[in-house]
Amino acid sequence: MKNGKERVAIFIDGGNFYRKIRQDDLIPKGTKFDYVKFAEFLAQGRSVLSKSYYIGIVRNHDKTAKSQDMVRNQQKLLSALENDGYQIKRGKIVYDNKIREKGVDVQIAIDLVIGAAENSYDTAIIVSSDTDLIPAIKYIRSKGKTVEYVGFSSTPSLGMIKESDDRILLRKEQLDTLRLID
Repeated sequence: MKNGKERVAIFIDGGNFYRKIRQDDLIPKGTKFDYVKFAEFLAQGRSVLSKSYYIGIVRNHDKTAKSQDMVRNQQKLLSALENDGYQIKRGKIVYDNKIREKGVDVQIAIDLVIGAAENSYDTAIIVSSDTDLIPAIKYIRSKGKTVEYVGFSSTPSLGMIKESDDRILLRKEQLDTLRLID
């Protein structure tokens, strides 16, 4: 257990995290993930001041039943996260030749920098392997803040590891303990 007086802020890149756990079947489809336990696992006994979940908002862009289901399922997840004390930070989804998330990385970077400048946390726990966050990470470390990178053992981001003070590389066995039993 780390210092219980240490103030942590958790920043989860929701799209990045969700794609990874589904892509590698780390959490089987239809299984619910316990984001409350996940925050406790990441905090390791420290005081969690904020938990933010960043996500591009799905729209029913083509008026299909599949799109309607995606919107409904995302809204259900976001409502549950809000009920569990997470702040939802909304980005956009762009539907062109490829479905892309826009604005999420910028929101994470801004919140990291503002939090460091306002001394809102001692440690930033960043659940994202997106190296676009490295300039913000360098800035907050220059302000004396600690950065913990949370990625996946199967595909760690070497850039994020290099720029962070500590890392947690999630394994399937760990994620299994964070599933909700229906």
